[in-house]
Amino acid sequence: MQLGMKLAQKRKELGITQIELAERMHVTRQTVSRWEAGTVLPDVEKITSLASILHVTCDYLLRDDAEDGQEQTASTPQKNTAVSRLLQSINGKTVKFSFYEEEEDYDLFDEECTVLCFDGNWIKVSVNTKKGTMEKLVALSSVLSIDLLAGSEVR
Repeated sequence: MQLGMKLAQKRKELGITQIELAERMHVTRQTVSRWEAGTVLPDVEKITSLASILHVTCDYLLRDDAEDGQEQTASTPQKNTAVSRLLQSINGKTVKFSFYEEEEDYDLFDEECTVLCFDGNWIKVSVNTKKGTMEKLVALSSVLSIDLLAGSEVR
């Protein structure tokens, strides 16, 4: 199922109108309509807000291969693989990312980031920039390596 169809389905299941969702997301109703129609995709930064409002994970919204009954809610435990445990252990830690050449995130290039949370195939980070503090979602598929900075020991 595509992102737009998932948004519309979950919104309707929760009894939320396009106008109500637009107000919560600080966008226009037309923007929500375009998301649901699949003519425009929401910015990556909006995905976490949508997931929170619709009570699903970012992974569920972004994966086309997830079937209707396979979404995970925030209360559903994720697979506890070694990689997942390692990524969960860096919550609150300061890191630097290296990206694959084609996948570079210029906002995070050579910047110290604080890991806010890990959700499936995504890491939410906070980074201080010249414009102020911003939160970003980082797709794990774009990350070549994660350097744990001094003073941020993983236990």
